[in-house]
Amino acid sequence: MKILIPFIVLIIAAFVVVPQALYTVDETQFVVVTRFGEIREIVETPGLKFKVPFVDTKNVLNNRILRVDVTPTSMPDTDNQFLQMDAYVRYRIEDPRKFVEKLRTEVDASSRIQDIVISALRGQVGQATQPEIIGGRLVGIGEDRTVVEPLLDDEGIPTRQAIVNRALRAANENVKSTANDFGVDIVDLRIKRADFPEATEENIFTRMRTERSVQAQKLRAEGEEIFRTRIADVDRLVEIIAAEADEEADQLRGEGEGEAIAILAVALEQDPDLFAFRRSLEAYATFLNSNTTLVLPTDSPLFQFLQDPYGSAGN
Repeated sequence: MKILIPFIVLIIAAFVVVPQALYTVDETQFVVVTRFGEIREIVETPGLKFKVPFVDTKNVLNNRILRVDVTPTSMPDTDNQFLQMDAYVRYRIEDPRKFVEKLRTEVDASSRIQDIVISALRGQVGQATQPEIIGGRLVGIGEDRTVVEPLLDDEGIPTRQAIVNRALRAANENVKSTANDFGVDIVDLRIKRADFPEATEENIFTRMRTERSVQAQKLRAEGEEIFRTRIADVDRLVEIIAAEADEEADQLRGEGEGEAIAILAVALEQDPDLFAFRRSLEAYATFLNSNTTLVLPTDSPLFQFLQDPYGSAGN
């Protein structure tokens, strides 16, 4: 039993000491070994490594490109119109020793780099107009799409990309300056969105709705004016056509009545007695019926054909 105790102690010690003494380094990592806060070793090659147990501390850093999403920040442009800027930045750790000495951890680094990038971006946005920040200018609205003209700087680079490039250079100069020297390299900076703040955005939407309402009323008024003008033209044409038709009808009616009178005159000249007989019959049919009482002298011309059917023709 006494012999087993040392072996048990050794096994327990091995389980405790070995994990503290041995560690692995991945190919995507840097390891900075510190002893009581002082950097003792920087390991950049992957593999199994050794450190003094319980004394040395392993600090793992990522050697790949890291991304920091910048907190959306309101920034004024050159016209003092505020835009809500949403961006991200990517950086790489170049010198692990300087990184640990100045920034300690990647979380602290993200906060410091974010502040530097916001400052650099604010400085560039403050010198640009809204169309330059957006990278285009609205030139018209078509039937199925909005027409936007891209804006380029003097070197032919889109203005938005030029702003980002200048901000990237300014941020890199800051993190690599003598005062900072963080041991990092900012490799990329992008603006994801550039929007108006919510309060300003609502005012803009209200103004746009007002402008559209005024434009709609103007178009309605113009349309109503065109409608009334065309209706008036149509009414005028209808009256002209109706007047011409009435004139033509009266003319034709007059011509017809003239022809009828001429025919009647010819017929009357051919047989006046027959015409007188027919006129008398028409008169009888008009005023003689079962309820008619007519008192006339016996020698009235109206009774000529009643008293003498042959009239003067029988003489």
